[in-house]
Order: sequence, then C-alpha cells, then structure tokens
Amino acid sequence: MNGGFHIVVCGSIVPDPLQTLAPMEGATGPALKNEMMLPSVLDPWAGHSLYEAANLAKKVPGSKVWLVSLGPKAKLQQLMMSIAQKVAFELVVLDGPASGFTDSTEVAAALAGAIGSIPGLDRSRLLLFGGCASASRDAGVTMQMIGEQLGLTEQFLGVDELTVTENGALRVLERIEGGQYQVSECSAAPAVLAWATGNLPEPPNNPQIGMVNMRTIMPALQKAQTAAVGTGGISYQAVELPSQRRETRIVKDMPADDIAAEIVAWLKG
Repeated sequence: MNGGFHIVVCGSIVPDPLQTLAPMEGATGPALKNEMMLPSVLDPWAGHSLYEAANLAKKVPGSKVWLVSLGPKAKLQQLMMSIAQKVAFELVVLDGPASGFTDSTEVAAALAGAIGSIPGLDRSRLLLFGGCASASRDAGVTMQMIGEQLGLTEQFLGVDELTVTENGALRVLERIEGGQYQVSECSAAPAVLAWATGNLPEPPNNPQIGMVNMRTIMPALQKAQTAAVGTGGISYQAVELPSQRRETRIVKDMPADDIAAEIVAWLKG
C-alpha cells in the first residue's frame, strides 16, 4: 500500500484484575473505593489492539500508530512508564475519569473529538483500533459510536486476525457464534476494527523504544485537555458487590444420571 496506514488505537487504564473492587457512592455518583490508589494496567482488549497495530505498522512501510487514552493523567503517566517500552506510538491524552460508570456516549464523543484533532491524520488511510469490549466500560458499543462520529461505516467487531493483501485490501477474521469465524474483505481503509484477543503475545520490553516514546509522551501528558465525561442521563439506584452463594452437599455412590437430573432441577428452580 502506498503511504501506509494511520492507525489510531483507543485504550485506557483499568484497575489491576487481581485487586478487590468495592463500589461506593461518591460526590458525583457511583465510584470505586480508593480508585486513585488502586494499581492500574492497560485494558486487556486495548492491549491486544495496540500490539496488533504495532505489528501491522512494521509490515506496512510508512504507517504510524497513535494511542488515544481517556483517564486520569497521573495514572496514565504511571502506566506509560511500562507500556512505552512495548511498542512505538504517539500518545494523545484526555484527562478524565476511567471509571466503569461513565456513559459510553460521552466517552465516544470525547474520543472522537480527540482523534479528529490529531495533526496530520489522514482519514483516507485511517484504521481505528480498539477493544471489542472493556474491563471497565464494558458496554460493547464505544468503538462503533466513535466510528460513526468520524464517518467510518466499515466496521468489524470481535476481530482476531487482519491481513493486508497484495492489492491493499483488508481481509478480516471476526468471531461469531458457535466458535466460528466470519471472513470479510474490505477494499481499503478507512475502517474500524474492534479486537478480541488477536494472535500476538505481549511484546518484550525494549528500553530503546521506551526512550523514544517518552520524548512525546511527557509533553502529551502535560498538555492533556480535560474531558467532561460523566454518567450522562444514567442514574444508579445502588451499587454493590454481587453476593456470593454456595450450596454444597456431599453424596457417595450416586449414579451419574441422578446427579445430572438433580443439577437440571436445581437450574430450573
């Protein structure tokens, strides 16, 4: 392909999944207890899309990768110290909440505005990457709404594989029901690709890449614009952890058919 792709990846921070999350009512609505103190990681689905973007940029000369993140810039700065050593990208930051209680419509509008203002971005070569879901904002609709606001109507969800053919077309492998894949072909960019798990492992740390990235990451964090993202028109009556329920009964020498029948009866009940 002549000129390569302009690949924009949408991804932000989420609490480390090993932490216990306790919802609470904050001053502006639902929040996580001690959210700013919780260790954070890059959203797993966004991580897959970032690694796939970097891999594609290596294969197609002239390509460039941007990472657009909406989250508290202090937390993003901590995260970038490690992510910056994985792959080469240019960071675009919006300073705002990364809570799972934010409205997807407002999040999409803020991200679309940030992407539209990236200097030198060629929309005719744009590939918009992101996760098909999120470990915090798991509405599953954010990428579609961003694409619509940017005028990108070619959208592929649950992507596991992307191949660029010799004539520059995009061959996309999407997950569908029943453990099967749908194979689609898009003649050219622009397009939206919401990634599932992809095929690539997490890249090893490369301090040289990290040093190059940090030259642009720190200025991007310093000039981050505040994003007024909230819960929109959503109201929460209550937020609480799901209750744990365990019913155990030890029975010896019970036939398998009887066990199965008892399980079915319990599920129906």
